[in-house]
Order: sequence, then structure tokens, then C-alpha cells
Amino acid sequence: MKKNVKVLVGTFALLLIFFVAFLLSQLSRRVPPNDISVTGNTAGNLNNSGLFAESEGKVYFSNAYDNGCLYSMNSDETELKKLTTSPVNAINVGGKFLYYYLDSSKGGTGLGYVIRTYGVYRSKLNGKNIECLDRSASVTMQLAGDYIYYQHYNNKEFTKLYKVKTDKSENVKVSDSIINPAACYNGVIYFNGTENDHYLYALDTRTDTISTVFEGNLWYPAYQYGYIYYMDVSSNYRLCRYSLSENAVEILTDDRVDTFNVGENYIYYQKNSATEPALMRMKLDGSSPEVVAMGNYEKINLTSNYAYFNAFGETTPVYRTPVNGSVSVTPFTAAEEAALANNK
Repeated sequence: MKKNVKVLVGTFALLLIFFVAFLLSQLSRRVPPNDISVTGNTAGNLNNSGLFAESEGKVYFSNAYDNGCLYSMNSDETELKKLTTSPVNAINVGGKFLYYYLDSSKGGTGLGYVIRTYGVYRSKLNGKNIECLDRSASVTMQLAGDYIYYQHYNNKEFTKLYKVKTDKSENVKVSDSIINPAACYNGVIYFNGTENDHYLYALDTRTDTISTVFEGNLWYPAYQYGYIYYMDVSSNYRLCRYSLSENAVEILTDDRVDTFNVGENYIYYQKNSATEPALMRMKLDGSSPEVVAMGNYEKINLTSNYAYFNAFGETTPVYRTPVNGSVSVTPFTAAEEAALANNK
């Protein structure tokens, strides 16, 4: 009799251990809700492939020296750590999770490279617990509160705007239009029309309703401090900004612009010129323009400390300059050294 009791107690204890372990595992994977104001990355970064994202002193980036694999580091470029073995872009960060587009066909190592994996993914900040939220091709994605809004592509529907909840419990089509969700502030996504016009529109993620904001002719809108910065399609793609409160437009430069990124104090942009192309920067009101680097550059991504970019058509070297201090262009050597150390 005593032997049977011991067996029952042992079995119960074992089941309890398994239950507690299962419960802890489920809790560790639970995705807490975000406030509606949470945004995964800036429009400027996402419109430049979303290769860098920053939160609470940590920078998460696609390391061009390691086939675009996801890395983390402090904002001062210390403590670099490799988080994935496949290339990523459109990086978003919110709460305790990272969201990104992963595609192993573009390079990488391990099983994910032999068997192609791609889609919208979520992981913890340390790269653990990777989970696919939607196995589909995506161009640009933005975290807005509890949802990832993303450009979903397949051979039947082509490009449509979808949203998937961060815990994967909901995945729905938001619009049949080609909408770039990169510019988001306080739960509102600002985007330009692509079908009948290039007006400025606003999508309120609380209701997924769309309204017209400004009947301009713009491209790549980016929100900053109450303004929408954009490329003026009707005037040779010069940079302008539109005041949401005053309904007024300011011309910031007459240079033709290929790409741009708006930071806290400066706008970085690529000046298109047949004779003097250059990466430029100017203050948010268009004053004090200066040359950062002569030549053609792309993929301008900004963090709190640095502006990162590379020569047009070349993934490496990656260059950087202090985002707010005096211009001083140097290679992103910390990323190259970390890649070499991880691939010995």
C-alpha cells in the first residue's frame, strides 16, 4: 500500500513539474499588449530598407558584413551580438520583441539557408523564440500598437496592405491599395496615394479608416514634430515639409532628392546631380545645408549616435558619421570585426 502511495505521489510531482514547465514556457512566449503610441521604427529608416532600429539604448541592425544577419549592439557600437543566421530587413522593435522580414534566400548559414525560409517574423530582443507571423513576401512593415502593418505580396493578389497581431492571433487584409505603412505616429499611418493621385492620406489604426489630409503630389512621407516631410513629385522631387497644424507647405531645398531620412536635428538626403552628386544634410527647417560625402549613396539609416549609409549598389563598406556632431565619415569597422569573429 505504501509503495502505491509513493508511486502516486511521485507521478503527481512529475506531472506538476511538467505542468509548471509548460506554463512557464507559455508565459515566456506571451506577447504583452503595446500602447497605441508604440511605433516600431522611423519612416526614414524603413524607407531605406529598415536596416537599423533602436530602443532603450540598444541598436538592432542588419549586418552587411555578415550577409545581412541580425545583430544587436549598444548605441555607441559596443557589445555586438549576432541574433540570427539569416538576412533581415524592415527591422521593428517594440516592448520586449523584435519584428522583421527574414529571407534566407539572400544568404546565411544553417538549415534555414538550405531550405528557404521567408516572411514576417517575431523574436525576443536576444534573438530567441523566433516565430513566423506570416509566411509571405513583404516589402515594408511597421509596428503600430499591437499590430504589424505590412505590404503583403503573392502571385494572386499582388501587393495589398495587411495587418497581423503581434501574438499572431489575427491576420486580416486592411486595404486593396498599395499602401506604404512606414510613416506612423500615435497610431496614425501617413501615406501617399499610388493609384489615382499622390495625395497625403491618414490611416487611423484604431479603426482602420482612411481620410485625406493634403491634396499634394508627394512621395515617401515621414512624420517629425508635427510636420510631414516628403519628396515633391511635381517639382523634380525636391524636399518639402507640410505642417499638419497650419496646413502650410515649406520648400526645404531645390535639390533633386533620391532618398532621405529625418532625424531629431538634421535631414540626411542624397542629392541627385549629373556633375556633383552628394550625400547632404541640413537642419529640419532646410537651413545650413552641408556635404557629408561626395558621390552617390543609399540606405541612409539613423540612430541616436550615427548616420549609416553605403555607396549606391554596394553593400559594403558601410560608412557612418556622427548624426548630430561635426561630419566625420569613417567605416563601420565594429560590424566588420564582429562578423569576422562570428564566422571563424
